[in-house]
Amino acid sequence: MKVLIIEDEQALNASIVTYLQQGSYTCDSALNFREARQKVMNQPYDCVLVDLTLPDGNGLDIVRLLKANDPETGIIIISAKDALDDKVAGLELGADDYLTKPFHLSELNARLKSVLRRRNFNGQKVLQAGSLEVYPESAEAMVDGQKLTLTKKEYDLLLYFISNKNRVLTKESIAEHLWGDHIEGLDSLDFVYTHIKNLRRKLVEAGGEDPIQTVYGMGYKFSS
Repeated sequence: MKVLIIEDEQALNASIVTYLQQGSYTCDSALNFREARQKVMNQPYDCVLVDLTLPDGNGLDIVRLLKANDPETGIIIISAKDALDDKVAGLELGADDYLTKPFHLSELNARLKSVLRRRNFNGQKVLQAGSLEVYPESAEAMVDGQKLTLTKKEYDLLLYFISNKNRVLTKESIAEHLWGDHIEGLDSLDFVYTHIKNLRRKLVEAGGEDPIQTVYGMGYKFSS
C-alpha cells in the first residue's frame, strides 16, 4: 500500500515514514505545500496524511486537489490544531479521518488501516481469489489455509495485484508502487520480474494457481 506523508516537522515526518515502512507500506514524504502538490499531481496514493499547517500553503487545498483529481484516495488530516472548525472543514471536504498532534504512531496505524479497508476493500477484512486469501490488516496471505512465507515486497506486490484484479499493470507502475521515491535511484526494473517470478512460484508450491498473466508489451494482469 502506498502512502504519502505531508508534514513539515522533519523529525515527525521521518518517524512516521520509518514506523509505517516496518509494516506493509511504501512511503513517500513531502515537507511543504509545493512538494506535496507536485507528488499528488504526478502519482496515485492509497492514502495521504495531510498536515493542515504547511510553511508555504494550506493543507486543506491539498485535500481539495485530491478530491478533485483522485477521489478514491484515502485522506487523514494531521494537525496540531484542535479547533472544531478545522476538523469540520477537512471532513466536509472529504477527508476520512482527523488526528490531533501529538498522537501515538500505533493509533495512526490503526486509523490508516481502517481508512484503507473502507476505501480499497469496501470494509472487507479478507480478500479472496480462488483458493487465495489475503488479510490486509495482518499483512498475511494463505492458500487453502496454508500461510505463505512472503517477503515484504512480495506481499506488497500480491496486495497490489489483488486490489487491481483484471487490470493491466505496467512494469513501471509496479516498480513505482513497490519503491516510491526510491525508484529514481534504480538502474533497471529487472527486479519487478524477479519479484513476480518468486511470487508465482510460492503460490504454485502452496497448491494454488498462478493468477498472474503476462501481457506482452504492456505488463501484467491478475486474473481471478
